[in-house]
Amino acid sequence: MRLRGRKGIREELEQQQDIVVLDPRGYKGKWAQVFGNDRPLYIELGMGKGQFVSGMSFKHPACNFVGMDMYDELIRRASEKVRSIWSGTPEGEPSNVRLALGNIESIEEFFAPGEVSRIYLNFSDPWPKKKHARRRLTHPRFLDKYCSLLNQQGEIHFKTDSRELFEFSLNAFAAKGLQMSNISLNLHKDGINEQHVMTEYESKFSKQGMPIYRCEVKIGETALEAYHRTKMEEF
Repeated sequence: MRLRGRKGIREELEQQQDIVVLDPRGYKGKWAQVFGNDRPLYIELGMGKGQFVSGMSFKHPACNFVGMDMYDELIRRASEKVRSIWSGTPEGEPSNVRLALGNIESIEEFFAPGEVSRIYLNFSDPWPKKKHARRRLTHPRFLDKYCSLLNQQGEIHFKTDSRELFEFSLNAFAAKGLQMSNISLNLHKDGINEQHVMTEYESKFSKQGMPIYRCEVKIGETALEAYHRTKMEEF
């Protein structure tokens, strides 16, 4: 994927240190200091233009959010989304969201073990060719990294429009013995939930009537205990 950004984009991003992080390596293990609190840290890997992470930060002020992507232009577009959605609030300025420039291949260099409470994987590149399977963000080699970074409350929330990627991912989760829940083969079959924050792709595909596949994966002990307690209460 290649994006043409306008001239001077890096300089523009450098002027947005309140929400833009151009070198997240220096923040590893220090995100609580960045936000000035110890609220749960949720990260979206491959945030695209930032519709989801900006909407989530606005909707859930009691949590901290980091949206990550590897392209300057996407960071710029996401910064516009963040500022737009927060502009009409009494606060005026977003305090619980940061946009980090980085390659997910190096995610362990940006976050410390146990520092993250939730990972969002939204409409990741499906890499359909079998020879590219290792690049899929739900490949076991990435799952190993996620499991290290997630804390006791840790979860992965995964959405895609690709049935092939969804099937691959469910098998990858199962092979690692991870607990899956809230599996959906057509998330918006009964209509859009107004409380649901959608990505750009999700909005587009849903309007076209395409099914959205989704599941949650419980990683941390506290998350697993809560899941099993809920399941027992259902009987």
